[in-house]
Amino acid sequence: MPLKNTFRICVLPGDGIGTEVTAAAVEILGAVSRCSGEFSLDFQNFAAGAEQYLASGVAMPEKSWQAAEEADAIFLGAMGLPRVRYEDGTEITPQLDLRFRFDLYAGVRPVSARRGGPLVLRDSRADDVDFVLVRESTEGLFASCGKGEIIADREARDTLVITRERSRQVFEFAFELARSRASAGGKSKVTLVDKANVFSSMAFFRKVFDEVAATHTDIETERLYVDACALDLVRRPWEFDVLVTENMFGDILSDLAAGLVGGMGFAPSADIGDSRAVFQPAHGSAPDIAGKGIANPTAAILSGAMMLDWLGRKHQLSSCLDAARLIEEAVEQALQGGAEAFSSTTGMTQQVMDAIG
Repeated sequence: MPLKNTFRICVLPGDGIGTEVTAAAVEILGAVSRCSGEFSLDFQNFAAGAEQYLASGVAMPEKSWQAAEEADAIFLGAMGLPRVRYEDGTEITPQLDLRFRFDLYAGVRPVSARRGGPLVLRDSRADDVDFVLVRESTEGLFASCGKGEIIADREARDTLVITRERSRQVFEFAFELARSRASAGGKSKVTLVDKANVFSSMAFFRKVFDEVAATHTDIETERLYVDACALDLVRRPWEFDVLVTENMFGDILSDLAAGLVGGMGFAPSADIGDSRAVFQPAHGSAPDIAGKGIANPTAAILSGAMMLDWLGRKHQLSSCLDAARLIEEAVEQALQGGAEAFSSTTGMTQQVMDAIG
């Protein structure tokens, strides 16, 4: 049977700057696929997000769900607007629904000084920052999404959930990622981030981690409380390789990590399960700058590279892997001039296109 080399991509541009950065990423992805000539990408746009909710009362129509179900990969721009909320005060978040519905348990947030913007740390070792934060994406405190309890308008409760099976899955993912990075010259270390000194759920999380770590003795391990990790992400971020943590901790720490390498505009991400995956910039819809042409497309473009890497590994297609590396190298080249390299959404996109050649 011939290898699959045509991929259907369900594109959900979403809200605010999501539409702008998605267009930039799709342009780059189309360019590298044509340059390769060995695979093709069939992009199909579908509606989802806060604007869709305002128009129809449904944040993600069934047609969009069906497209996501049938696609080889899902590419998302940004969803949600602060002014659009459910009755309980929370925002519209189809991106979370995708994680829950498709069991996308591994939230992958790479952080690299090579493919980031202006560095904020003065230490010369900041140039060596290159790690991946993996957050469990379907449990933890986020398990209470849409299920919170308000008691007589005097008390609110959200429940944190940790299960053995889902924790084991995300830990196995983290160790395999560290092993893969080691084969490419990485540090080969997994750091667990928890709050096991206070919460029984986190002590259980650590217990499962220790059990999984015992089967991966070739990989160095480290354990940090989340508050100490926040400090060390500023104090010694160049020492990290793969960090793995609970959903909410990962959500917060990944923003801090992005700040080390230029900000959220340089923060790609993926949510990966056993058979499906969503790729999106880690930033939000930024309605304050939407339509001004100044949104940084770098995170979306690098998320596209992550998608190609995932497709290449899943389908054993080296041309996709090569195209992913080409995008990463083109972004590095475009950003070599520092902060002045970024001029506008279209300007940055063109610089990456020029670097692709």
